[in-house]
Amino acid sequence: MLKIKNTLTNELEEFKSTKNNRVTFYQCGPTVYWTQHIGNFRGMTWGDLIVRVFQFNDYDVVHVRNYTDVGHLTSDTDEGEDKMEKGAKRENATPQEIAEKYIGIFEEDAKALNLLEPSFKPRATGHIQEMTEMIQELIDKDFAYSTDLAVYFETSKAKDYTRLSGQKLEENIAGAGSGDMNDPAKRNPADFVLWFFKAGKHKNALQHWPSPFKSPLVENGEGFPGWHIECSAMSKKYLGETLDVHMGGIEHIPVHHTNEIAQSESANGAPFVKYWIHNEHLTVDGQKMAKSEGTAFSLAEIKEKGFSPMALRYFFLQAHYRSKQNFTWEALGAAQNGLEHLYNQIRQLGTELGDIDDDFRNKFLEAVSDDFNVPQGLALIPELLKFDLKNEDKLATLLEFDKVFGLEFKAVLSQPQEPIPDPIKKLVQTREEMRKKKNWAEADKLRVQIEQLGYTVEDTIYGPDVKKI
Repeated sequence: MLKIKNTLTNELEEFKSTKNNRVTFYQCGPTVYWTQHIGNFRGMTWGDLIVRVFQFNDYDVVHVRNYTDVGHLTSDTDEGEDKMEKGAKRENATPQEIAEKYIGIFEEDAKALNLLEPSFKPRATGHIQEMTEMIQELIDKDFAYSTDLAVYFETSKAKDYTRLSGQKLEENIAGAGSGDMNDPAKRNPADFVLWFFKAGKHKNALQHWPSPFKSPLVENGEGFPGWHIECSAMSKKYLGETLDVHMGGIEHIPVHHTNEIAQSESANGAPFVKYWIHNEHLTVDGQKMAKSEGTAFSLAEIKEKGFSPMALRYFFLQAHYRSKQNFTWEALGAAQNGLEHLYNQIRQLGTELGDIDDDFRNKFLEAVSDDFNVPQGLALIPELLKFDLKNEDKLATLLEFDKVFGLEFKAVLSQPQEPIPDPIKKLVQTREEMRKKKNWAEADKLRVQIEQLGYTVEDTIYGPDVKKI
């Protein structure tokens, strides 16, 4: 039984799909005006892990992860400059060129981290018609209104507008969805923008399209969509009016996802999402990742320092998605060493495949099905490696686990490690016996002896890791 901590109810709930053995899953993707930092990729990796856990539970997953290439302003609350235009000005390029460049980098990084390809990867700019149709539906149903500067959603008419965040409307984020602060025709401070006209502070917008909406300041309703309507329109097109699962970062709860619910349910007259999932932030030395602080590290920077993308993935697997995770270079180094030792352990099992152990598989399934507790599943590996099973059965079981982990265990088998000589193995075994007896002095002497013979030994949770110097 798969259980999910649903942000909407704050309860751990048994998962039940809207259609048997099929999961519709929408994940908020990147705004492609810059290289995504590893904090963004923690969320993307957890989206991948969640898809894999559903598949491990025999569900067919339709996974949509979008690209935002217009309409996301520098504030999530419809204030500031369009991020795509900001990127275009920074690099003296068009917004389209910026989108192509950073989508390309994102997809290379996603592949390096072994993220599964989503079923659909829609771009906002390719779905303007779907957005204008949904906005028109909201206008026709009296949930939205036009001013000279924008089309707004009227939040006072939404049912239980803040039920996702649990906030009182007057205590919501200051200026949430405020649009143009100089718009005297805006009815409520919390009303958010569905469509910006090419007027006012956006009169020089680089990306704009005609629309059926009317403003005396522009011809043909020229303008561009607000950020929130994009996800509602794209998710509806590919997944229908009611989704099984919607995922994003916790920062999306009070504004972006709150607004998605309001506009989708008002337009469609149907529940929007059954299960909301929100991942916590990756911090750096306990602080939020920030470009201004030089701590928004990219995957390219990770690789430049000699770390593999798989080491970063392995690092991400060690903390639950609802927990903050603190990044340090030392922690990443420990993850890389731990992963390399695990790969060595796998190589030592040989290449012959046996039978998947049912008891370990059931333990693993139970762990990862408890609100996607992948770290708990990861903790089963040392237990499995030390258990009294044939090597070929251990290998088969580990490869079964890797359907969720995505750490490419199978590829490791084609990279055999140079075998450790028997005399070295005997010294390592004797050292382990001394350690169990807490004879640390003798254990240290054996470590020195092993090093003098050209090998290092490192103690890990999986056992001693022996390498040639």
